[in-house]
Amino acid sequence: MSAEITVTHRHGEHVAVEAGGVRLMSYVYKPDPVAYESRKPYVHPLRTLGGRHVSGYRPSDHRWHKGLQMTSSHLSGQNFWGGHTYVPGDWYRELPDRIGSMRHDEFADFAVGRDRLGFTELLTWVANGGDEWARERRDIAVHSVDPDNGAWTLDWGIELTNTRDTPLEFGSPTTAGRELAGYTGLHWRGPRDFGGGRVLGPGDLEGEEMMGAQAPWLAFVGEHDDVDAHSTLVFAHAPENDKAIHESHWFVRSQDTPMVAFSWAFFEEFALPPGESFTYRYRIVVADGAWDRDRVTRYLDGHGWS
Repeated sequence: MSAEITVTHRHGEHVAVEAGGVRLMSYVYKPDPVAYESRKPYVHPLRTLGGRHVSGYRPSDHRWHKGLQMTSSHLSGQNFWGGHTYVPGDWYRELPDRIGSMRHDEFADFAVGRDRLGFTELLTWVANGGDEWARERRDIAVHSVDPDNGAWTLDWGIELTNTRDTPLEFGSPTTAGRELAGYTGLHWRGPRDFGGGRVLGPGDLEGEEMMGAQAPWLAFVGEHDDVDAHSTLVFAHAPENDKAIHESHWFVRSQDTPMVAFSWAFFEEFALPPGESFTYRYRIVVADGAWDRDRVTRYLDGHGWS
């Protein structure tokens, strides 16, 4: 049975979830002070049930990396990722006039149960200069807090609607010419001590083979500093993502900059016509210990999508 949770909402700032005396996550929707980092909500810190930190925040190499965030690195000439913008033939440049933002508008639904938090957030994607480009419905759920398995689950859904009178063009640095840099979509930045972590996928997929691969899930196993412990994060697609507007690929790095993204525009751009929407649903399992492929599979098989 799922353990009891405690939810704290500091209005205008963040929503936090605790279990067993550990703050498992904070969903921060208060606007960041630095526009260049692309103001948008994020989840940080992320912790295991054992209290281990498993997210990074504003690392010195990329100040705009903040835990778990929805991003879009190349969107119709704008950067909703933050930081440097990749320019074909000119590498990365500081282009602050291209940095967009995601504005929290309201919580349309907010439900707290004994062992589950679920909320629906409405947001607006705003281009640099103030034009409103898209409307987003974001569904977040925290559930399956399971001390026996040493794991808990965060579900993240997005429905994005183009509110412009022209198509929205989604891409990535790879679609702009940089090899194996398909970062965009829902993105997790790991803590510095997860550098050199192990990356697993279904079947025989492992390590560098997962970069740009298509698979229903990816697991990242990291080892902590200071304590003799490992933690595992499992990133999984909902079954209906196979029928989404554009196929996804995994973006993953495990050395100096540990990160994972559900990349919705890794190798090819796609367009969202005016007035139309797309949807994706994702799952992140946060677990104590170094999970192997069999344990990941058993857990995912035993925790179906609702």
